[in-house]
Amino acid sequence: MGYSKKLVARQTATGRPVRVGLVGAGQMGSGFIAQISRQPGMDITAVADIAADRAVTALANAGVTDVQQSADLAELAATVEAGGHVVVTDAVDLTRLPVDIVIECSGVPEVAAKVALASILAGKDVALMTVEADVTVGLLLAKLAQRSGVVYTVCRGDEPVECLKLMEFVEDIGLDVVCVGKGKNNPLRPTATPEELTSEAAEKGMNPRMLCSFVDGTKTMIEMADLANAANLELSQRGMIGPESTVAGLSEVFRPQADGGILDRSGVIDYATGEVAPGVFVIGKSTDPVVSEELRYLKLGEGPYFSFYRPYHLASIEAVLSIGEAVLERQPSLAPVAWNAEVTAVAKRDLKAGEKIDGIGGSTVHGVAVPAHEAAAGRELPIGLASAATLIRDVPAGVPVTYDDVELDETRTIVVLRKLQDLLLKDGNLSAIDLIFQDTVQKENTLR
Repeated sequence: MGYSKKLVARQTATGRPVRVGLVGAGQMGSGFIAQISRQPGMDITAVADIAADRAVTALANAGVTDVQQSADLAELAATVEAGGHVVVTDAVDLTRLPVDIVIECSGVPEVAAKVALASILAGKDVALMTVEADVTVGLLLAKLAQRSGVVYTVCRGDEPVECLKLMEFVEDIGLDVVCVGKGKNNPLRPTATPEELTSEAAEKGMNPRMLCSFVDGTKTMIEMADLANAANLELSQRGMIGPESTVAGLSEVFRPQADGGILDRSGVIDYATGEVAPGVFVIGKSTDPVVSEELRYLKLGEGPYFSFYRPYHLASIEAVLSIGEAVLERQPSLAPVAWNAEVTAVAKRDLKAGEKIDGIGGSTVHGVAVPAHEAAAGRELPIGLASAATLIRDVPAGVPVTYDDVELDETRTIVVLRKLQDLLLKDGNLSAIDLIFQDTVQKENTLR
């Protein structure tokens, strides 16, 4: 039985659909609203956006017109309980309404971290579309969610999650995982700036900063580092290799060097440029001659390395699958189980003391995926904290920005959470989560 049928059965049993609250009614959020409105057994009950009109329009486009707005949360809660729909401008307010799961589509790491924390503290499941937050503080959020008995997850539809699902399939059919990755449709241009990409962004109907995060490689680095932490695999190397490959050639390229490939070991994360995008892939190795012969017969290659390829990822279209996984199965689609990789900020140009770093997709830094132990040893600044940083000394172009180079805005939720996560990792004692949970509650109450 698929999730749609199970959700309908749940609605029949409980007398109401799964109530979904969504944060962010931009392009991604609007797509999510449209998709949820078509799904049986769930309802887009509450939407938060700093521009209330945008949320109202997104709901209207999905056929939802009975929308209430009010400064009185008790009044809004009563509307939700009665089966109505509401819009708020404060994302944290949404987490205080009687919804079953909160979906975050802001695209802003600080907002995503704040929404995730507020949801967990309110005892609600939460699913992020903003992978940038997960790769910065996801381990702590996942542990806090476990401690609270709720589900914290990254949404289906983005490459990290679909890579993970494909990897689980390869493991389930008994093959050894050699490499997991995604396609990138153009080579890296690490020093690209949003100003240089304004015209191209307009042609593509994109925000220049978003396009820049793709072109300078930051987005790919974030997605693959996030996968490394969820799959408990390692990066192939700092920055990964990123060779050009055809779909047919994946198993030839991503195999150990001893067998003619580019990898110095198996069990790693990397990406390919060229026609592989927008798909994801897993290279599995068969160690059984009978299995190898069967896979050859089924035209998966000559072996013993076989490529498994999914030619698409459907973003907000399949993100709804995470609602079923969380609400029905009480399982995350993707959440960190280890901290193997970071994405750290590297100067795009000579940076001067006193400058404020403009963050992901900006003109000052780009992100590079780095083994976590290497990033910690060099005190390299996570890219997810970059927009909260002001330089206190010069950093030359091409050099990683470190914690010692910046002053961080201590009022940012993501900065507080990262400090707590670093404490957790330093102690190496996950049982300390109770202490950290109490500290987090106190700090979050202070920030509100």
